[in-house]
Amino acid sequence: MEVQQAGQVLSVPREAFDRLMPLHVLLDARGRIAGYGATFAKLVPEGLIGTPMFEAFEVRRPSGLCSTADLAARAGERLRLVLKRGDRPVSFRGIVMPLASGAGQGMILNLSFGIGVVDAVRSYALTDGDFAATDLAVEMMYLVEAKTTAMETLKGFALRLQGDKQTAETQAMTDTLTGLSNRRALAQALERMTRSGQAFGLMHIDLDYFKAVNDTFGHAAGDHVLRRVADVLHLETRAEDVVARVGGDEFVAVFPDRTEVAHLEVIARRMIDSMSLPIEFDGKICRVSASIGITTSDSYPEPEIGRMQHDADAALYASKRAGRGQARVHQDAKPAPSYPSQTDRRRA
Repeated sequence: MEVQQAGQVLSVPREAFDRLMPLHVLLDARGRIAGYGATFAKLVPEGLIGTPMFEAFEVRRPSGLCSTADLAARAGERLRLVLKRGDRPVSFRGIVMPLASGAGQGMILNLSFGIGVVDAVRSYALTDGDFAATDLAVEMMYLVEAKTTAMETLKGFALRLQGDKQTAETQAMTDTLTGLSNRRALAQALERMTRSGQAFGLMHIDLDYFKAVNDTFGHAAGDHVLRRVADVLHLETRAEDVVARVGGDEFVAVFPDRTEVAHLEVIARRMIDSMSLPIEFDGKICRVSASIGITTSDSYPEPEIGRMQHDADAALYASKRAGRGQARVHQDAKPAPSYPSQTDRRRA
């Protein structure tokens, strides 16, 4: 193959072109593809020999190139080209130079993938041997791959940290014995609903005869009973309801957007009936019941958390005084002074 240098025509073996420019394309004097490098050949297994250059390529920059004469006039300038491959076009950077004096002896178009090298390597299974020895494309590809790997590792680490954080936050809001919410989670839920003006029903639940279970069968039996009670509360409430263990055998249930007293009484009755069933532990039968106090946010001109909890607690004690195993609704919703969130007294 002949090239011109300093007025002299030099003969360069074809193998040298393949080694130096494995992505080159040879154009004859008519602008038809006369040959190409070994790497380019991998992109066109169907072959392009004899195909007019402008049928195989679209020159996007500089714009307006549509003939061999236009291409020859831009010799030495940077080109942006696209190899037309149906639904898989390949983008290149390139430069075209005449093989000898003028375009009459044909031209050589040298190409590179540019920043698309990573996709090209993956799509066409290219290796280090498909690039010129002086081409930094492979090194760039390694850097991109290394960066991608590092970013994926960091992303995975961040996701694990986020997962650990969420797990820790969940644990901080959960009663470890029963898996129910704890006081902190309950306080946040009540604060959120009262701040947003969302209506809700509130139940204060206290077990009857639980002390006798602990005294008779031991604390392991008591823990077993508490877990069974938690199962009942899960069964009788919705996913959006908040059920919390707030003391040894005290529970609070919050029902967003559920303030129908008759409906809440039905739920409370089902809870009491289920909790009154015998609970077997280590061959022994444990028996408890439950007393429940109920109030609703729409019973108050301006719902206050402390006031509502106090009133639910008062209704609960009315249930105990009436014989236990009952549910009572707090009736007096007149404005009253602030109350502590929980009364500190021994449960029956």
